[in-house]
Order: sequence, then structure tokens, then C-alpha cells
Amino acid sequence: MSMLPFFEWMGRLRLSAFFLESVWPTPIVQNIHLIAIAVFAGSVLVVDLRMLGRGLRETPLAELARSVEPWLIGSFVVLVLSGIPQMTSTALKQYYSPFFWWKMQAVLIGVIWTVTVRRRMSMRTEAELGPVWPKVVGLVSIAIWTSVAVGARLIGLMG
Repeated sequence: MSMLPFFEWMGRLRLSAFFLESVWPTPIVQNIHLIAIAVFAGSVLVVDLRMLGRGLRETPLAELARSVEPWLIGSFVVLVLSGIPQMTSTALKQYYSPFFWWKMQAVLIGVIWTVTVRRRMSMRTEAELGPVWPKVVGLVSIAIWTSVAVGARLIGLMG
């Protein structure tokens, strides 16, 4: 089943026309998106680096993960909400971009990894985890979210 009709429909929305025809909405939403990326990336990295034995080593991993979770979730919601108008205004470009699909697949994998494996790992005490698994989980997390960033950047460069 092709998703082309859905993307064509998105491209015809008033929201799409509004973003294409107006001067300020696009840069405002892009700035909101960039700020949310920074908060999200910081929330991910602070825990992943802690799993790698770097960063805030004096703070227990579970405590650190719990303290950044609202920032992680909140910034992800803002990313989705600010990404939708950007996607609708260039819907067909996105549909035909292999990098868009790469990014969306990586986001899906990242969300699944983050809310399952990484979350379970980060909520345990370090004595339960051992020296290797936290490092593996942290590296995989960094690799997945870096893949999202690379895919996103390539969409912009190839458009």
C-alpha cells in the first residue's frame, strides 16, 4: 500500500499553504524544532554518557535518568509537533526522499530502543548492570540518534 495519497493530501492542507506562502512561520517553527533537538539530544546524551562511565559519575544512573525523563519526553513531543508543519509544507519532497524514510525508520527504532532496553537499563543500579552492558546500550543509543540526525541533515542538503 502506497502512502503517496496521504502525502499528496498533506501537501494540499491549508497548513502547508500557510507555511509556503508566509514569511515568518517557517523560521519560527524551525527554531522551535532546533531548540527541542538540543534539549532532546542533551537529555539522551547525559544518560548515555553516564552509561559509558563519563559525565555525571557522582550521580547514580537511575536518579539521573529519572531527572531528565520529563525533558526527554517533553522535547520529543515538541519535536513531533514542530516537525509536522515542516513535513506537510514539503510533503512530496519528503515522500520521494530516501533520507526522510531513513530518518523516520531511525526515529522509530530510537523510540523503541529508548523506551524499552535503554530505559530498563538506566533504571537499575550499577551493581546490577555490570561493566559491559551499560556501555553497549549507551553506544547503541548514541548510534541510533546520530543516524536520525544524519538522515535529517541529508534531507536538507539534498533538497
